[in-house]
Amino acid sequence: MTDEKTNKRTIRIGFQTSIITVFVAVVLLVGLTLVYLSFERVTSITRTAASGFIEKVAQLGADHVDEQFKNVRDNLDILSGIPSIQEADIADNSRLYSLMAAMLRNNPQLFNLYVGYEDGSFIEMDVIDRAKPAFRVGLKVEQDAAFRLVVISRTGGATPVTQYLSENLIQVAEVPGPTGYDPRQRPWYVEAFKNDKTLLTGPYVFYATGEPGYTLRTPLKEGRRGVVAGDVLLNRFEDMLAAQKLGQSGLAFLFNDAERIVGHPEMTRLMAEIPERQDDLPQIGALKLPELTPIIRSWREGAPAQQFFDDAAGRIYVAAVHQLDTTGSAVVRLALVAPLDEFYARIISERRTLFALALAFVGATLPFAFWLGSRMAEPLRKLVEETDAIQRFDIAERPRIHSAIAEIEELGRSVFTMRSVVSSFASFIPRPIVRQLIETGSSLRLGGSRRQVTVLFTDVADFTAKTELADPSQVMIYTSRYFAALSDEIMRHRGTVDKYIGDAVMALWNAPADDPDHTVNACRAILACLAANEALNKEFRREGWPSYDTRYGLHVGDAVIGNVGSSDRMNYTALGATVNLASRLEGLNKNYGTRVLVSAAVRARVGHAFLFRSVDSITPKGFAEPIAVSELRGELAQAGEAEIIMCQRWDEVFAAIAQDGAADTTLVRLSGFLHDYPKDAIAEFHAQRFRGAARNAGAAA
Repeated sequence: MTDEKTNKRTIRIGFQTSIITVFVAVVLLVGLTLVYLSFERVTSITRTAASGFIEKVAQLGADHVDEQFKNVRDNLDILSGIPSIQEADIADNSRLYSLMAAMLRNNPQLFNLYVGYEDGSFIEMDVIDRAKPAFRVGLKVEQDAAFRLVVISRTGGATPVTQYLSENLIQVAEVPGPTGYDPRQRPWYVEAFKNDKTLLTGPYVFYATGEPGYTLRTPLKEGRRGVVAGDVLLNRFEDMLAAQKLGQSGLAFLFNDAERIVGHPEMTRLMAEIPERQDDLPQIGALKLPELTPIIRSWREGAPAQQFFDDAAGRIYVAAVHQLDTTGSAVVRLALVAPLDEFYARIISERRTLFALALAFVGATLPFAFWLGSRMAEPLRKLVEETDAIQRFDIAERPRIHSAIAEIEELGRSVFTMRSVVSSFASFIPRPIVRQLIETGSSLRLGGSRRQVTVLFTDVADFTAKTELADPSQVMIYTSRYFAALSDEIMRHRGTVDKYIGDAVMALWNAPADDPDHTVNACRAILACLAANEALNKEFRREGWPSYDTRYGLHVGDAVIGNVGSSDRMNYTALGATVNLASRLEGLNKNYGTRVLVSAAVRARVGHAFLFRSVDSITPKGFAEPIAVSELRGELAQAGEAEIIMCQRWDEVFAAIAQDGAADTTLVRLSGFLHDYPKDAIAEFHAQRFRGAARNAGAAA
C-alpha cells in the first residue's frame, strides 16, 4: 500500500495543463474528424487536376522543344535557298559568311552551321566559345577570335583552309587544312539521304570538338547535291530539357520508338554509363524508374497519355507523353515525369489550405484555452518561481504577486512577507549561514564544533587619522563601498564574511560550508582584494577622498565554529588561538612595512602554488613555540622571474641571519641585499634591528 501511495503522489499534472488538456481534447475530436474528411476529398481532386495539368505542361514543353527545332530548321531552309549555297560558291564569299554569322548570333542554341556536298566540298562556321573551354585551348588562337570558318572547295583544286574571324568577321588568323575530313562519311550526311524526312541525328561525337551533340540537317532541294546542317551541343540540349522539368525532382526527356533516350538533362552521364557504348543510346530503363517503361508501352497501345505510378519507395508519380511534330519520321516523343506531391504545387497548396481551414476550428479555440489556463495558473507559477528563488537564496526585490482568487492572493502575501524576512535576516547573518538554514530546514541554536578553518583579518592603515575630520555620512558611504569591494572578492572565492569591526573585516574559509581548498581560496581572495582595493583607491583619489591602504593577516588551524551569545541574540563566529594569531599577523604588517603576512601553517599548505618570502620568527602571547611569519607575494604561476629571484635571495639572507648570530656579518649580508633592493622594507627592518644591536654592544663595551 505504501508503494502505491508513493507512485500516486509522484504523478502530478499542472493546473494550467489540466485545463488546457480537457478543453483541447474535445476540440480535437471534432476538428480531426473534419480534417480527415477534407484530406480524402482533396486527394481525389488533386489526382484529377494533376492529370489534366501535366498534359498541358507536356504540350507546352513539346511546343517549346518543337520551337527550338523549328527555329533551326527554318534557318537551314533559308540557308539552303541561297544561290551561293546551291551552287557551292563557298570560297571567299564574305556575304555568305556574314549571313551564317548572323544566323548563329540569333540562335544561341546552335554551335555551328555547315554544308557538305557530293563532291566532298564543305563549309562550316563555328561559334568558338559555345563549346567547352578546351576547344579554344586546342585551337591555339587569340581571344579576339569569335568564329572558326572551315572551307574545303574541291572546285579548281583549292587547298582546304581554316580561318579565325573576330566578332566583326575580321580575319584574325588562317591555317591550312583540314586535309583528311570528308563530310560524305559523317553520320549527318549519310542519314540525311537515307531518310530525308528525319530532322534529327544523334547524339554522336562531333569531329570538330570531340564533344557529343545533335545534328539538325536537311538535304538541299535545288542545285548541287548536298546537306545543310547545324549542331546543337549536348550540354545546350541538356539545359533546354532541364528547363522543362516540374518541381525539384521532375524530369523531362526525349525518347524514340526503340525505347532509347534521345535527349535527357544528364545525357552525358547516361551515355558514359553505357558499357562498350559504340555510339549507342541509353535505354529508358537507365532512368531507374522501372514502372515508366510499361506506361509508355501501354500509351502506344491506346492507354491515356497521363498515368500515375508508385516508385519502389512508395512515392506517387504522374507521367505524360507527347509527340514532337518537327522530328518527322524520327518519331521522337517528350515524356514528363514528376512526383505528385512536388510538381503540382498549386493543387498541393489548395489541399494545405483546405487542411488549414479544417484545423481552423481547432486553432481558433486553442488561444482561448491557453489564455484561460494561463490566467488561472500564472499567479501559481509565479509563486512557485518565487519560493524556488528564496530557496536558492535569490532574494532580490520583486513586486508582490496578486490574484483574483482569494486563496492565491493570501499565499502571495505570505511569500512576499517571507522574502522580506529572509532578506533582512541575511543582512545581519553571513549569507552562507542563511543559505544553509534554508537548504537544510534547520533552526539556529547556540553551540559549535571544532574544525579546521582559514581565518583572515584586515585593517585600514591610519584609518582614524584619515577620517576623523571628515563628514561622518561621507565616512559611512566610502567605507561601505570599501567593505563591498572586499566582501565581493571574499565571497567570490568561497569565503564567509564573519563580521565588520570598525574598519576591519574578519572572514572565514571552510565554514560553514566545506571547502577542501580553503587555504588556496583564501590566498587568492587576498590577492583579488589587493587588486580591488587598488582600483577603488584610484576612484577615491579622483573623488578627493583619501585612499584606504589595507593590511592582511592570514592563518590556518583549528577553531571552535558556531553560534555564541544568548537565545535572543546570536552571532556566528570562530573562537580560539587560530583567530587570535590571524589578528596578530595583521597588526605586525605595520612593523615590517608589509601588506600581507601569513603563518608558517599557511605557507606549508600552499607553498607549491604561491610565492612567499620569510619575514621573521615571533612568539605571540599565549603560544609556547615561535611561529615563522612570511609575506604573500602572489601566485607562483604568474610571478615574474625577477620577483622569484628576489624572494630566493632574501630567503637565503634570512636563513643566514637565523644561523649567524654575529651582528657584523649579518649587517654585511643585509647591506648587500639592500644595495640591490634599496627600498625593501623587510630587509630595512632587520638592518635597523641589527644596527641597534651593534650600537648597544659597542656602548656596553
